[in-house]
Order: sequence, then C-alpha cells, then structure tokens
Amino acid sequence: MITKIIIVLFLLGIVGSLFSGLYYLMKDKGTSERTVRALTVRVSLSVLLFILLMIGFATGVLQPHGVHPG
Repeated sequence: MITKIIIVLFLLGIVGSLFSGLYYLMKDKGTSERTVRALTVRVSLSVLLFILLMIGFATGVLQPHGVHPG
C-alpha cells in the first residue's frame, strides 16, 4: 500500500511541476529561468520514478499483473 502512495505522490509532483512550468511560461513571457527550472524538476522526478519502478520490479516489491490470455 505504501508503494502505491509513493507512486501517486510522484505522479502528483510531476503533474504539479508541469503546470507550474506552464504558469511561469505564461506569466514571465520567457524572461526568467523559472520555466526551465520547473520542467527540469518534472524530468528529474519522471526519471527517478522510472528508476524506482524498475528497482521495485527487480526486487519483487512490485508485482506486474494484467489480463491473462485464455
């Protein structure tokens, strides 16, 4: 259960950073570094989440599931 909460928090952080980048882009009209910083945070969080998911699958903490054929 704690892993699901961590994943959701990462996703919320990624979406929040994306929208803050859009806000800074509209407000500052491209004159500041805040947009670049917000998008850098988004990319960093996305890469970190991907790495954590791969570690979780490799260690068995996360179990993939899906529709089984048949």
